[in-house]
Amino acid sequence: MKILGIFFISVLLTSCAGGGLSTQSENAYVAGSGAAVYIKKIDRKDAPEISGMTLTTGMKTLNRNQVTVLNVWASWCAPCRAEAPVLQEFSILYPEVQFAGVLTRDNISSAKAFYENFKLTYPTFTDDALLIGFTGSLIPNAIPTTLIIDRDGKVAVRISGELTVGSLKKMLDKVIADA
Repeated sequence: MKILGIFFISVLLTSCAGGGLSTQSENAYVAGSGAAVYIKKIDRKDAPEISGMTLTTGMKTLNRNQVTVLNVWASWCAPCRAEAPVLQEFSILYPEVQFAGVLTRDNISSAKAFYENFKLTYPTFTDDALLIGFTGSLIPNAIPTTLIIDRDGKVAVRISGELTVGSLKKMLDKVIADA
């Protein structure tokens, strides 16, 4: 019984490692394979309202009637660093699409340095509790995870792990064409 209690406490502490030391967060995250899941329009579930404080612009609420790319990231995550330039470039190539990030399991000062280093221009939300609203849909299940939300405010795509130029372009073009 004592071993079970120790196990439960260690699981609880590791799952709540967000906002702590970078090494603690790095050792407690789940990496994805970069696999993309596309949901047919008829089977999509509503995305929650995405609203809250951002790293640089204060309070923000995303437009629910616009295709949205939402990337869950952390500054200590190597795949997040690798895909940041791709996301920034796509945010310029696709001006009709809104891009946003969600910071998870990180501290604000490291995140701001990441944001400035990669010259990101789209907002990043600082409270990852907004991800709870995706329960019942394609939930972000790894760091990084990228979701594409369609014009109807429904979750259309989840890319778990580091995205590639090809996978993001293919999925984004498919969701834009769904209209």
